[in-house]
Amino acid sequence: MTTTKIAGAAWVAAWDANAGQHVYLRDVDVAFRDDRIIHVGDGFDEPADTIVDGSGLFVLPGLIDVHSHPSTEPAARGIREEHGVPEQFMTGLFERLQAFHLDADGQRAGAELALADLLCSGVTTVVDFMAPYDGWIDLLARSGLRGYAAPAYASAHWGMTAPQQLVYHWDEAAGRQGFEAALAVIEAAANHPCGRLDGMFAPGQIDTCTEELLRDSLAEARHQGRRITTHASQSVLEVREIIQRHGVTPVQWAAEIGLVGPDVILAHVIFIDSHSSIHWHTRRDRDLLAETGTTVAHCPLPFARYSEVLEDFGDYRGAGVRLAMGTDTFPHNMLEEMRFAGILGRIAAKNVLALSGADLLHAATIAGAEALGRDDIGRIAVGAKADLVLVDTTHPAMMPARDPLRSLIYSAAERAVRDVYVDGLQVVAGGRAAHLDPVEAAGRLADAQGRMIAEVPRLDYAGRTADQIAPLSLPLG
Repeated sequence: MTTTKIAGAAWVAAWDANAGQHVYLRDVDVAFRDDRIIHVGDGFDEPADTIVDGSGLFVLPGLIDVHSHPSTEPAARGIREEHGVPEQFMTGLFERLQAFHLDADGQRAGAELALADLLCSGVTTVVDFMAPYDGWIDLLARSGLRGYAAPAYASAHWGMTAPQQLVYHWDEAAGRQGFEAALAVIEAAANHPCGRLDGMFAPGQIDTCTEELLRDSLAEARHQGRRITTHASQSVLEVREIIQRHGVTPVQWAAEIGLVGPDVILAHVIFIDSHSSIHWHTRRDRDLLAETGTTVAHCPLPFARYSEVLEDFGDYRGAGVRLAMGTDTFPHNMLEEMRFAGILGRIAAKNVLALSGADLLHAATIAGAEALGRDDIGRIAVGAKADLVLVDTTHPAMMPARDPLRSLIYSAAERAVRDVYVDGLQVVAGGRAAHLDPVEAAGRLADAQGRMIAEVPRLDYAGRTADQIAPLSLPLG
């Protein structure tokens, strides 16, 4: 057994179980043996195989990302940032997905790049929500992350016939085949020899799956004792579609078919019935989420890019909704996502006291752990997993480090993350992912993006080029 001691850590964000919150400890030792924390506090005097000087460090628990798309999102760099369709309430989601398709090598390259970014921003656990691709599980294991593979499947895919027209191409047999294939992927993840992986059920979106597929997915997830996740209330068009089909909002429809509860993670849930962009007559969605203990995976950046925001973080939390954090889009940087959540949450509430750094850290740790049914991650406490992030408080972006959590979220982000441990094993050293090569992956991704862009006129409903759909920022001279 191997013991590591972080000696005299300047700051530690430790878990106070009695208070139910993280608290600062100053100048204390943190020790772990193999994969478990064995000491948090003064005077760890037992022999240690490795001693880390903690005098300039802020030690915080590994962050938990409950919603991420590592294999495809990085390829949208230079495409997605300012892309939106006014006729579709500004979102560009549906237009991009019908025209931009990344090949398998591009997915592998994007995933390696994104997983490295996640690690270097302090993420130690990720829910990887993607259509399966060759090598997925082995790459997730090699990264060193604690990973939950969420293999996506659906009964339909989106299409367009005009800027104002979203259409659904239904293939229920393909949805059923995807569900069956997901069973094998989940089993492969759970049985991987690294011991850090598991799986969960991931019917793609609440509007692209039949009621039968959603119910069967939920039943199988509960039969296996696993979590289930899907996208819901992520666009105005989706809300209108579900209302047209069922007469209720997506959250209310999810509740009607049982797709709510402590074992359910709904991604985004921005557009609930009280949202200013929806104009619906009920005010039930927020309370339904709270009453059922359903987790909302909050990813503010993709919506901010087209001028929308969750209304609002403090209101959801105050009502008792479990809000966890995700990185739906690039950059796969959890600390930046927390920063956006904090700033946008206060703007939406028009209240500087709407949420705090403590709220953001809770969402990115404890709420994520609860969503996954875990009481051994997302916290620095004796008996918890040794998933730790070591932040350099002497980094210029952290100084003065009067309040290191604020400095990390609002100033330094990943630049000050020095080392990361998962299960007691070092997976980031000196700010670099130990088992991934993001530089090589970035080159392969650039080649794959070129192939993707070349295919756009063939796939787009109007035969447009990528430059017509998403023009360059500046005209070519």
